Amino acid sequence: MAKIFITGSTDGLGMLAAKSLVSLGHEVLLHARNPERGNQALTKTGATQFVTADLTSMSDTITLAKKVNDCGAFDVIIHNAGVYEAGSQQIAAVNTFAPYILTCLINKPKRLIYLSSGLHLSGKPNLEHLQVTDSKISYADSKLHVLMLAFAVARMWPDIFSNAVNPGWVPTKMGGAGAPDDLEKGFKTQVWLADSDDAQAKVSGRYFFHQQERATNPFAQQEKLQEQFIARCAAITNIRMPVT
Repeated sequence: MAKIFITGSTDGLGMLAAKSLVSLGHEVLLHARNPERGNQALTKTGATQFVTADLTSMSDTITLAKKVNDCGAFDVIIHNAGVYEAGSQQIAAVNTFAPYILTCLINKPKRLIYLSSGLHLSGKPNLEHLQVTDSKISYADSKLHVLMLAFAVARMWPDIFSNAVNPGWVPTKMGGAGAPDDLEKGFKTQVWLADSDDAQAKVSGRYFFHQQERATNPFAQQEKLQEQFIARCAAITNIRMPVT
């Protein structure tokens, strides 16, 4: 049995991944924006515990890391939370800064899984426009940032598995009822990377779509850009990425 924390796990892909992992016998800690949503998610997933935080708030995100650490050591963390139809400032806070802050401050797990998107292919680093306020990045940019973070962590922390996932355009609240991709396949890769002992899952620095490796935006693979991204996030948040 593994101990797993999933951000944004009260609905959509996060909730479905949590439900699946609980059914496989794992202990799953949920994350909710408020207690009402957290209690509803416990009923839906079969999990027994949740923590709350509003990821649009940097101070709330920092506090969330402490709450997770207070729950003990985790084997797997799935950075699932994300926003799509939102302003650039909210997109930067939830999609870019939150996974960076939580990665830095939560005690290192054995496996890290970051949700990106196929839209990252049209994203650009735009690091000069990445700010706490008046940020000017797009959703595609933020999902490129997620890949840069996952790959940077894979290089910096060679003792863990750090990978990114494109869940596809699936019919969730974010994706919309008309989304064309398979909902079940949208969360199965995260579950596989968290649960499986297959050699194909015990890798690092990879990008998956439906359990298959896929090519990425070339920006994501550039180590210099990864380092610039980490440095930019560190300067903005005043939180440094642990070296080991």
